Amino acid sequence: MTTLYDVPAEALYEAVAADLEDRIEEPAWASFAKSGDHAELPPENDDFWYVRAASLLRKVATDGPVGVERLSTEYGGAKQGSNRYRVAPPRRSDGSKKIIRLILQQLEEEGLVETAEGEGRRITAEGRSLLDDVAGQVMEDLDRADLERYA
Repeated sequence: MTTLYDVPAEALYEAVAADLEDRIEEPAWASFAKSGDHAELPPENDDFWYVRAASLLRKVATDGPVGVERLSTEYGGAKQGSNRYRVAPPRRSDGSKKIIRLILQQLEEEGLVETAEGEGRRITAEGRSLLDDVAGQVMEDLDRADLERYA
């Protein structure tokens, strides 16, 4: 049986994002929101919300139980100094907690993630099943030469 650990993460994100488009809804403000304090502009991808949701679902499955604070640290980046002169060295900045929290709430409403009191969020059996089923489909679609390094 193929699990989420057996396929490349990027291929899994795309396939799970396509499945999540029918299950969760992107808010109207999402096209204007930056993905974190480190970003200058909002994401340009049309399916950013669903790819981020797929990525969060996989992160909760592999690292869970995990909270919003730790997830925002993982989705952060380097914030540059002043835009005009770049005199300040880059500093670490967290990702958008609102985006992460709202996606986790949507995944929780769908029954893919559950809240563990005092620990954060963890994957449910339905969420694990979704990831493993999609991983099986991705495994069938990929060339075997692409998967040699995962064997």
